Amino acid sequence: MKDVLLGTILSLALACCTQAATVLVEAEGFGDRGGWVVDQQSIDVMGSPYLLAHGLGVPVADAKTTVTLPEPGAYRVFVRTKDWVAQWNAPGAPGKFQLLIDGKPLKETFGAKGVEWFWHDGGTVEIGKKKVMLALHDLTGFEGRCDAILLTNEPGFIPPNELDALAAFRKEMLDLPDRPYEAGQFDVVVVGGGVAGCCTAVSAARLAVKVALVQNRPVLGGNSSSEIRVGIVGKINQPPYPILGEIVAEMHATGKNRPRNAGPAKDFRDGVKLNLVKAEKNISLFLCEHVCKVEMHNGRITAVVSKNIVTGRESRFTGRWFADCTGDGTVGFLAGADYEVTAKGHMGSSNLWSVRDAGVPSGFPRCPWGLDLADKPIPTKLHLLGEWFWESGFDLDTINDAEAIRDHNLRAIYSVWDCLKNVKKLYPNHELQWVAYVSGRRESRRLLGDVVLTKEDIVAGKEYDDGCVSSTWSIDLHYPDPKYAAASPGNEFISTARFTKFEKNPYPIPYRCFYSRNIDNLMMAGRDISVTHEALGTVRVMATTGMMGEVLGRAAALCKKHNCDPRDVYRRHLDELKLLLQQSTGKPSTHGG
Repeated sequence: MKDVLLGTILSLALACCTQAATVLVEAEGFGDRGGWVVDQQSIDVMGSPYLLAHGLGVPVADAKTTVTLPEPGAYRVFVRTKDWVAQWNAPGAPGKFQLLIDGKPLKETFGAKGVEWFWHDGGTVEIGKKKVMLALHDLTGFEGRCDAILLTNEPGFIPPNELDALAAFRKEMLDLPDRPYEAGQFDVVVVGGGVAGCCTAVSAARLAVKVALVQNRPVLGGNSSSEIRVGIVGKINQPPYPILGEIVAEMHATGKNRPRNAGPAKDFRDGVKLNLVKAEKNISLFLCEHVCKVEMHNGRITAVVSKNIVTGRESRFTGRWFADCTGDGTVGFLAGADYEVTAKGHMGSSNLWSVRDAGVPSGFPRCPWGLDLADKPIPTKLHLLGEWFWESGFDLDTINDAEAIRDHNLRAIYSVWDCLKNVKKLYPNHELQWVAYVSGRRESRRLLGDVVLTKEDIVAGKEYDDGCVSSTWSIDLHYPDPKYAAASPGNEFISTARFTKFEKNPYPIPYRCFYSRNIDNLMMAGRDISVTHEALGTVRVMATTGMMGEVLGRAAALCKKHNCDPRDVYRRHLDELKLLLQQSTGKPSTHGG
């Protein structure tokens, strides 16, 4: 019988990264300088998150946890990790870290090899007691990563690395139950806690709909949260239904008062959003829950299953209707909904960042593993650093290549700052203030509804009888900026925007873009609605997606009232929906549902 003990990201996260799940929620923003943070950039591929040493070039504090072994003795140690710059054959291994057992480091240094995730053999260590302290000791502050730690006293045992086998092994070692926890039965299960999802949940709850709001991060707001920090654009309270946008305004400062991109964490009002959702008695909020499975019966979704990104425990949410507000169309994809994706030439993902004047000379480590930018065109002015156009992944798979896209963004950021500070000798008193380790995505899957809105529709001002959400942002599509292409040919990290204005502005987006054409009880709000790649350029901004959520909440109330599906709201109850769209849901609920 083998004795295997798995100390993973999950237990480490509980022991030392409580801040990643608590401070972010309660104090409106994890410390800008970072730490060992729970990252899930590639969770849809790996099946689990991992710990990331995000220190902006300064080693972060140790991540610690205590484990109890079956007995003292000799244990072979494995650490599942990778060298994140090895994909570019870059020298230097910036993600190096050590594993300490009761304060003593193993001889092996981790994070210094492996293009792909693998179990790095740390050798055998003699342990003289049953209870020991494990600690991840960062050596660089440059994105070292650890998925799991394994201690085994079975000679010759090698842990599985293939993802399906690894998932089963992880479940066994963590003693996770075979069946998910039953989280409850709801009228509507809203998956995704960005602007669109929050507005959907609040709007529905205020109309006596019992809602589960399932979010895979410890904060609400998505791209408008303190983790990603994109300012909200797009006009609210516009015709044909000027009441729409009232919930957006409750959660966010909009217009001239909106937070600037990469601004201070407090400006993104994580606590305001959290309190707004918690104030609704009809909403059950579930943070840190990543939906990974969908259950179907007779072509309808009956439940979604999530995995907690800290504990690994699965939960099951049953409902009558489901709203996909994930941005990536995750629920629709898992359910077999019709969708489109622009494989090449789509908009990229951004990791925003900022610098500050420290008032004293401030250094930055050289990055031999970075891009050689000494004679390359790069932005050099302070106001150009870290803005929306720091963007890459235009020809990569936004979901399956998410970790590589994010890592390329980070490598570019550190390389540029190294070049500005150490080569061009600019900004001697400035330092990195904040760098997003969670990418802000612009485009991935688009779920198809009864209407697929096109650029031609918008430019021509085509009228739909169910036009409702006012889209006011010009058709704004991003492409690699040729001016900076030489800095990273073929994988550019600076974009440019091309705008197409339309005369009928605001343009009312049809309600029929907000539900699936082949999954009868699936709705969607956000950047995964039923539009073409070009039409996405106007509807994707967050003030607009929030208003989509406000419409979806009203539609959900009609589905409950008439025991019907979203398509029936259009076919049989459109006039009633239009009447609801003229009525406010902007006052907090006083009923329990």
